Amino acid sequence: MARFDTVIKGGTIFDGMRTPRYVGDIGIRDGVIEAIGGIDAADADQVIDADGLHVAPGFVDLHTHYDSQVYWDPWCTISGYHGVTSVAIGNCGFGFAPVKPEDRERSMQTMTRNEAVPLESMQAGMPWDWETFPEFLDSIERTPKGVNIISYVPLNPLMAYVMGVEAAKGRPANDEERAELHRLMREALDAGACGWSGQLTDAEMEVQRDFDGSPMITNLMTEDDLIAFAEVLRDAGRGLIQCIGASQELTEKLAEASGRPILWNVLALFADQHGNPQVPYKDTIAWLHDANARGLRLYAQALTVENDFQFTLEDWNLFDTVEVWREVLMGDVEQRRANLLNEDNRRRIRDAFDAGAPMLALTDDLLVGIVHEPDLKEIEGYTVGEIAQIRDCHVVDAFIDVALEDNMRALFITPPRPADNEAMSQVIHCDVSLPGVSDGGAHTKFLTHGRYPTEFLALLCRDNELMDLEQAHWRLSAYPAQAAGITDRGWIREGAPADIIVYDLDELHVGEPERAWDFPAGAWRLVQRPRGYRYIMVNGEVTFRNGECTGATPGSLLRHGSA
Repeated sequence: MARFDTVIKGGTIFDGMRTPRYVGDIGIRDGVIEAIGGIDAADADQVIDADGLHVAPGFVDLHTHYDSQVYWDPWCTISGYHGVTSVAIGNCGFGFAPVKPEDRERSMQTMTRNEAVPLESMQAGMPWDWETFPEFLDSIERTPKGVNIISYVPLNPLMAYVMGVEAAKGRPANDEERAELHRLMREALDAGACGWSGQLTDAEMEVQRDFDGSPMITNLMTEDDLIAFAEVLRDAGRGLIQCIGASQELTEKLAEASGRPILWNVLALFADQHGNPQVPYKDTIAWLHDANARGLRLYAQALTVENDFQFTLEDWNLFDTVEVWREVLMGDVEQRRANLLNEDNRRRIRDAFDAGAPMLALTDDLLVGIVHEPDLKEIEGYTVGEIAQIRDCHVVDAFIDVALEDNMRALFITPPRPADNEAMSQVIHCDVSLPGVSDGGAHTKFLTHGRYPTEFLALLCRDNELMDLEQAHWRLSAYPAQAAGITDRGWIREGAPADIIVYDLDELHVGEPERAWDFPAGAWRLVQRPRGYRYIMVNGEVTFRNGECTGATPGSLLRHGSA
């Protein structure tokens, strides 16, 4: 019997701990790294020839929404395509537990609006074999997985479960409700949750809204209720808070009350992944450094990919900060079409645009990517600004008319806006910044930010030389694992689970955006399949070989940060 199940032979090893790179062999047995050094190939059942290739820990993605997708896509792609071997779900306060049986449909409708997950796919693909949060973790544990999963407790379903949606949006919790909320939070932490999450943006400015266009519960919660949840973490002595949109003042209060780390979103050069304008990055970095120096443990998720969108008005919801857009893009496609044909609505949209309302993608240089009606083919590749000039109309009318004339199927594409290298270097070298904000599993028809690890290595490290690979692999794996309380992985060392990628740096490429018709009920999504990854391993088993899925599902649920 061979000593090892697998030996990775002769690769250049980046261990994720900022150790200088070295050439060596890795021996794996029963999913664990047993030896690193010079290993005889004859001691292995399987040998992976890594000569001339890079060997590194699998990436850890702390901002995903694969809460439903994992049930029909065990590898949580597109993240799984791009070398991610561990993901955190339950982000931004959104999720599916605890949820009473009679509220399941509403919870799915909510995720359709705020995170743009196809409703028909959730209805067809989710087993709903849980009600409570511990039962949800049990369901995730017994579900075949191609990645490891850790979960926050999302505050929106928790508040709705105890108080009801309308009450939770309309008032603070009373003493009895607060006691029950805290009991359930502690129950979830004891079951293995890594902390709690919430979207805490000012309600009027929030782009991610409930299915009826109203703000989410966490956008309306009182500070006292949020602080009380933070105190549960202090009492438990573990966990972290993932928050998006929180003010610096509120973030500091949560850190002080909890005594636990805060994963703050988003550190970005211009706008977050939904296009919301951000505080100037230099000011944010200065605040993060100052707060940490004062004893508050703050991490920041950094948006490091080009923030681009491909969308149609069939599904688009990221104009929701503008009241008139929120109104006209409610309902199904026919309702949206009727709303956009209304001249009063058109006038209000033009007025809002001219007044400078935030419509992140609607600019003169927004491209018409693909149209389906033959009579429109000649405008493919034109910008809406150019079409407005040709037709002698307002840019808003050009945009809406193209959508209507193509039966709401016209694909619009934001042009690439590469970041300034010096500015990006400051963001990625910030002491507490963690690359990410993939939103994997969300906005499935608009975003492919799950490509961020590949883009980080290929563009920022290889092409632009902004960071050496030793530090890059630490920031992509071990550092986010540490932030989330993942204790047993994120690095290559003896005794650690074998979550490993083997890649060719010269060949590494994010791939091209394409539609994949692979969701339940026939729904499509936007994906990017990378090139250059030779092997992706989770717990010692190969899940992807040269970009092709092997079908293996060796992933684990990471209760309390370990499996």
